[in-house]
Amino acid sequence: MCFSARLLLLLLLTGDMAGRHTIVLMQPSPNKGSRTFMDFSSVNQALDGICARYERKIMDINPMARNFTYDINDLYNFIDGLTDISALVYDHQLHAFLPYDRQWIKQKMFQHLKTLAQD
Repeated sequence: MCFSARLLLLLLLTGDMAGRHTIVLMQPSPNKGSRTFMDFSSVNQALDGICARYERKIMDINPMARNFTYDINDLYNFIDGLTDISALVYDHQLHAFLPYDRQWIKQKMFQHLKTLAQD
């Protein structure tokens, strides 16, 4: 597949989410003091950041593990296990952040990982 075809496919799959400032709001536990946020330059970077957060959790649980694997269902369970998670994605036309919920994050995560697996 040529570069321009891959770029077009990526834009179709991501809904032109590349380069859109994204803030992930997360509350890992019922304790309101656990609320945090992560700031990224794009949706894809935010999705990678959520994966990295999950991988850190795995390493915290089992610090002796050098290699580990997980599938999309493990990642979904991590996302569903959070008390709350949402994303604010900047829309250049509106000059505002648009809110997206847990389900949207999971859908984008699937698309993002599928695209990475195909490369």
